[in-house]
Amino acid sequence: MSEPSSTAPLQVCAVIFDDFELLDVFGPLEFFGILGESTPVKVQLLAKGIGPVTSHQGPKSLADDTFSQTGTIDVLLVPGGRGTRELVNDEVFLEQLRALSSRSRYTASVCTGAALLAKAGLLKGIQATTNKRAYAWATSQSKQTQWKPSARWIRDGNTWTSSGVTAGMDMTLALIESIYDSASAEEVANRAEYLWNRDPKSDPFSATTD
Repeated sequence: MSEPSSTAPLQVCAVIFDDFELLDVFGPLEFFGILGESTPVKVQLLAKGIGPVTSHQGPKSLADDTFSQTGTIDVLLVPGGRGTRELVNDEVFLEQLRALSSRSRYTASVCTGAALLAKAGLLKGIQATTNKRAYAWATSQSKQTQWKPSARWIRDGNTWTSSGVTAGMDMTLALIESIYDSASAEEVANRAEYLWNRDPKSDPFSATTD
């Protein structure tokens, strides 16, 4: 895929909600932030309302805009966390998620964020994966998804899904590679001193699938 225009920043929007998983969001956003030191990138946090949102670990993050924000999004990032258990039954949220995804060039989930995409109908007929310790629950959200129990991350068209927590970081580097090139992704990983698992099929945690 061609590289975004150098004059327009890559628009990265991460969804946050009460009880979201911190590293699901800020691991990938760290990489996009490093990328932004050499190419235009704009990162925003989206939530139900502008203001503080409490993570599962306790620290609060400030949302920059609401789910109803308009405009094109290049990368929509949907994290997991305990909060996903309630949101799969929140039709208002699911409709907002559908609207955000419809305006996004790429939609990506980390961990049980895939459960939200599945319940919103955004994973119909495509391959996807999710957190292995919550696999049974997450995959129960859609029988129309081709769930893969052994995968670090999966790309199917413009939809990306990853396994639990740190898998989202490996997925993000692969996404950066697909948007730009291998050198850009490798530079981000090196700047972060991160050992990138480049093999999407290398999933050492699949043995813990529930």
